[in-house]
Amino acid sequence: MQQYQRDFIQLALDHQVLCFGDFTLKSGRRSPYFFNAGRFHSGAALAALGHAYAEAILASGVEFDVIFGPAYKGIPLGAVTAVALAQKGVDKPFCYNRKEAKAHGEGGTLVGAPLEGKVLIIDDVITAGTAVREVMHIIAAHEAEAAGVVIGLNRQERAGEDTELSAIQQVEREYSVPVISIVQLDDIISYLSEESQDGETVQKIIEYRQRYGVA
Repeated sequence: MQQYQRDFIQLALDHQVLCFGDFTLKSGRRSPYFFNAGRFHSGAALAALGHAYAEAILASGVEFDVIFGPAYKGIPLGAVTAVALAQKGVDKPFCYNRKEAKAHGEGGTLVGAPLEGKVLIIDDVITAGTAVREVMHIIAAHEAEAAGVVIGLNRQERAGEDTELSAIQQVEREYSVPVISIVQLDDIISYLSEESQDGETVQKIIEYRQRYGVA
């Protein structure tokens, strides 16, 4: 595990983005952990978050022309990532969409740089892949090309009971693009095993991973 990944996990713990308990997910599954990127809401936390996204992008080697932040959580994530990349010497244009078209001013649903060339999508997680598919339609409508998707956490979890694939694996197969994550669930398990004294929580996450996880 790289240092930026360890820092990201600790940042998520410090801001209760990553929390533990008994959570019922949209899928109906009961999870011993929950990840809510919306709790990264201080200036310092957002700056550190942008750094983690930027490091993951640079480590991946993915080539892209423009950063796209899908509404709504992807907008601030894309912005802080663009800033962090620029600070590391990689200055790329940034674009985001509105949910509703604007009828006055510049109009349309896109704000920022033109959506063209190879587009790198920034978001928090991929749960069902619905949001990513919507973005893919937007990119195709502008005759651009998806370069990949970058997310904070890969839950490494099957998309449903009738498939052995995760939503991330389905997106990768359907669109032939990489999905890059800052960390995956296995990294969290490793980090907690090293740093935490709460062995019971770690064991519950391991059991959840064994029950619902993908290879």
